[in-house]
Amino acid sequence: MKEVLIFGHKNPDTDSITSSLVMENLEKKLGNKNVKAVRLGNVNKETQYVLNYLGIEAPELISSVDDNQEVILVDHNEASQSADNINNAKVLKVIDHHAINFATSTPLYYRAEPVGCTATVLYKMYKENDVEIDKKIASLMLSAIASDTLLLKSPTTTEEDKKVVKKLEEISGLDISVYGLDMLKSGTDISDYTPEQVINIDCKLFEKGNKKFRIAQVNTADLDSIFKNQAYYEKAINDDIKKENLDLYVFAATDIINSNSKIISLGNDAPVVEKAFGVSVDNNTAMLENVVSRKKQILPNILNNLE
Repeated sequence: MKEVLIFGHKNPDTDSITSSLVMENLEKKLGNKNVKAVRLGNVNKETQYVLNYLGIEAPELISSVDDNQEVILVDHNEASQSADNINNAKVLKVIDHHAINFATSTPLYYRAEPVGCTATVLYKMYKENDVEIDKKIASLMLSAIASDTLLLKSPTTTEEDKKVVKKLEEISGLDISVYGLDMLKSGTDISDYTPEQVINIDCKLFEKGNKKFRIAQVNTADLDSIFKNQAYYEKAINDDIKKENLDLYVFAATDIINSNSKIISLGNDAPVVEKAFGVSVDNNTAMLENVVSRKKQILPNILNNLE
């Protein structure tokens, strides 16, 4: 009997990887032994910091699923962000915190809540099923929330996230403001990455009507260190636009210290960012003050203004 595969989105971030592992643990504790956490991309440095800290190996890497493969999706629901051939798989469950763009011909368990992180939803599921959260699982959850909410400073943060963090700090023995900052900083080192690797650290594909666009995001503690290489990033982005026939590509470098983002906007619909954010684009770039969330700030503004 084939294992049920559990995975997050392509170009996985910390929430995507850790939530796959946490969901695997929950399923097994509930008696569903035939499950396996996998991943749809390379592990970034931030996530590797978490795995190293906890002594956990990264899930197996896959790119596609077979026809009728049973799967559980975490931290995403859109086919464009999922495994290749996902439309021919059998989705058993979805655990997510994003806008719903999902349809299936068969009934399934679907849990999506407007919170800052998938791990917050998973914490509640553990409690609802009276499943113990041990120190390692609590640490994985805390890492995910620290990452997705930028230490509870992102506008995606909810009161539920804050309450869950307090509980997880008690179980894990970790202080999110100390451990979380070290974790975030570990992910800002891109000195040994190629421009192509940088723009794919955390990149998602979106569609609206006949428009296709990508929003990539990378965390940094020094915006100047990113934009001194702007020409190289623009070449990598333009190559991707041509390869994928994209209408728009927004690359956001998010300053984790000062809580703002500087973007590069390219493609035929690149001017949309001026209307979307009320800024002027100069040399393909613009500073977005107090903007740190792709999900709640960047994506909605683009969707609302892309024609």
